[in-house]
Amino acid sequence: MPNLLSQLANEARARFLEELNYLNLGEIRGVCSNRGIPYKILAEHPDGRVKATKDIDRKPIVLARLRHYLATGNVGQPTCIPAAIVRHDNPPARPGPRERLYYRRYAKEHSGILRSLGELTEGQFRDGAVARVLAMEFWTRGEAPTLAEFAHAWTRANADRQRLLTPEYAYLTDLKHKRAGSEWKSLRNAKAESALRTFARIAPSTDTSPRRRSPPPR
Repeated sequence: MPNLLSQLANEARARFLEELNYLNLGEIRGVCSNRGIPYKILAEHPDGRVKATKDIDRKPIVLARLRHYLATGNVGQPTCIPAAIVRHDNPPARPGPRERLYYRRYAKEHSGILRSLGELTEGQFRDGAVARVLAMEFWTRGEAPTLAEFAHAWTRANADRQRLLTPEYAYLTDLKHKRAGSEWKSLRNAKAESALRTFARIAPSTDTSPRRRSPPPR
């Protein structure tokens, strides 16, 4: 398939790629679903089956996949967590520093894990975006770090948390550059609508499944 972006002049192409950052997750999922672009994270099971999880890729990863699709026509491969680091049972109530942080074992209900991470960071650890992004980075590389390793990695990542602020997070980026005023929501809507119109024009939906029609008003 040819480069879909080649249908746009240079200025229009640059504007379109910038506007993609203003799509929200619902809009991104719609674009992906209609074109077979993966965004759900998969997990392998010991019996060889691969199933979709409740997790989805972070916005920068999905937008990178969208840009790759626009440049090549290739939808790319989904993120898949290997079976070796997937666990469906609960972790120990009081895990030690050598306990591994397996996929599905980082959650608020596993208070022992969070308590241990707090102890390993002298009370500094916080369950937030840095921790969740870091955990997923380990898992998608096929790694289940020990709690001690994760605590050390979190301390370094938290000190450099601005690295999470990429252009794909449009509001935070605009806020940082003092461009997020009272009209930002209207600006976002306009840019997102423009991006969706351009996407529909240069890369029409491949979804041919029938749509449910709303019942006529009574």
